[in-house]
Amino acid sequence: MPDDKTDPRDTTGPRADANEAPGADGKRDSDDPARQASVELEALIVENADMRDRLLRTLADMENLRRRTERERADTARYAVSNFARDVLTVGDNLRRTVEHVPAEAAAQDPALKSFLDGVELTERELLNVLDRHGVTRIEPLGQRFDPNCHQAMYEVPNPNVPEGTVVDVMQAGYVIGDRCLRPALVAIAKGGAKAVPAAQGAQDGGDGPQKAANDDFPGGSGPGKGDKPQDQGSDRGSP
Repeated sequence: MPDDKTDPRDTTGPRADANEAPGADGKRDSDDPARQASVELEALIVENADMRDRLLRTLADMENLRRRTERERADTARYAVSNFARDVLTVGDNLRRTVEHVPAEAAAQDPALKSFLDGVELTERELLNVLDRHGVTRIEPLGQRFDPNCHQAMYEVPNPNVPEGTVVDVMQAGYVIGDRCLRPALVAIAKGGAKAVPAAQGAQDGGDGPQKAANDDFPGGSGPGKGDKPQDQGSDRGSP
């Protein structure tokens, strides 16, 4: 006992440090849950934003799919008979040829022949009515400007009385189904205007119809512009 010099009131020893250590660790332990909650909250916010973006993209994709499906369904219902209607058109062509190849004088003199032609025309009209109910209509290009989307030019006819590229004859009727060309009309187009215009057009004509005639002012090396063409024509006339 006398040899023990340790003061029990001494608070600087190892035992005091051991008593203070749990308090410091408890304070750090009390700070960790708040920091952990903050980290988890940030992670949840990022995850929520990512899921919201995915949801909006999915909704947009589904809306586009719905619209595309409706459009394809409408197109299928509208153009499903395209192949069949294209084959049936030849029947209408043959009926029209039958009527056109019988002279009117012969039909007037023969009541039986006239009755036969009336029956053929009635059949043709009924066929056209059936096609029209399914969205197939005939093109009437005569007198209109050439349209490469619905017309197929077979030959050109020199005719200065009509504008360049006007349809002056129809060899075979054309048909459209909805907003699509089912069969182009076989037509002849006019080559109107001065002689120099058809010559320049013939050098650059690629099937575009009247639009090429309107651009004859700048063919490669062919001469001056539009305003000088009438003078060139007059000089050509006086040259012989």
